[in-house]
Amino acid sequence: MTKTAPATTGTIVGYARVSTDKQDEARQLTALREHGITKTRYLYVDHAQSGAKTSRPEFDRMLADLEPGDVVVVSELDRLGRNTGHVITTIASLRERGIHVRSIADGIDSSTDMGEVMMQLLAVFAGVERRMIQRRTRAGLAEAKAQGRVGGRPRALDSKKAALAIRLSDEGEKVRDIAKTLGVSEPTIYRYLAAQK
Repeated sequence: MTKTAPATTGTIVGYARVSTDKQDEARQLTALREHGITKTRYLYVDHAQSGAKTSRPEFDRMLADLEPGDVVVVSELDRLGRNTGHVITTIASLRERGIHVRSIADGIDSSTDMGEVMMQLLAVFAGVERRMIQRRTRAGLAEAKAQGRVGGRPRALDSKKAALAIRLSDEGEKVRDIAKTLGVSEPTIYRYLAAQK
């Protein structure tokens, strides 16, 4: 028995976020086409450069094109964001605009009562995930502090270099020459000398 999706009043579009793996792209696009999204103008595909990059030009174009009553179909919910919290935020933003989301693999359709329940459960899980990350971060910082490490980037000027920078500045050396001697940037020297005044 095939489960049919509820009727919608708007356009059904497909969104895929793919890595450089061609199999992943083919799998997502096949799923979207099997769901009835066959026209290229209704397919939005972002090719991820890396997990750290957040630029999604096709996603942004899709958001601009969507109107109330439209439906965004994805192969899996995680295609909508980097983590559970981001996915939930995206779905909530779409729903505020009267736009629904369907996830083929997850069997979730935000236009149905069951889909609504699933979205609420996902929001709960996103909150739990966020709190777990916060706890792990605090524990990691506490452990680092207990071992004498401090967070942040290492200072460019240690105490010896700082003393030398002050001495060279007092002797009339140019900041450019001090920076070159110490192997740091000129802005670093300017910031340090300004902080010492």
